[in-house]
Amino acid sequence: MSEFKSNGVNNFNKQTFSDEDEFEDVSIDCIDCGGTFIWSSGEQLFFRDKGLKNPPKRCKPCKKAKNERLSAIAAAQAAGIKQKIEVAVNCAKCGINTTVPFYPSQGRPVYCRSCFLAMNPDTLGKAPE
Repeated sequence: MSEFKSNGVNNFNKQTFSDEDEFEDVSIDCIDCGGTFIWSSGEQLFFRDKGLKNPPKRCKPCKKAKNERLSAIAAAQAAGIKQKIEVAVNCAKCGINTTVPFYPSQGRPVYCRSCFLAMNPDTLGKAPE
């Protein structure tokens, strides 16, 4: 009977802990700050065990900042407070620093006011005559 228990424990340990060797630490570039962070083998094992298919996009500080930003927006909406946001970005055309009143979508260019108006001259509309 004790032989069965020890074999059972050994089989359990082999199944549980042998998978950790198949993962290696991976360097990933954060999409928010551009810094490099390490996605450890233990974190990869956690992702696999939870059924998560995609690797992380953000380093831990940027992920924390994003979650705080989202929770602040949710709390303000729940309280009925209309929030005005300003996000600092670099113009995709001229490269100057500017702010926009929205969170940019990943992979889409963001332009400063003058570049946007130069590309879309009819945006302001014409004054009535």
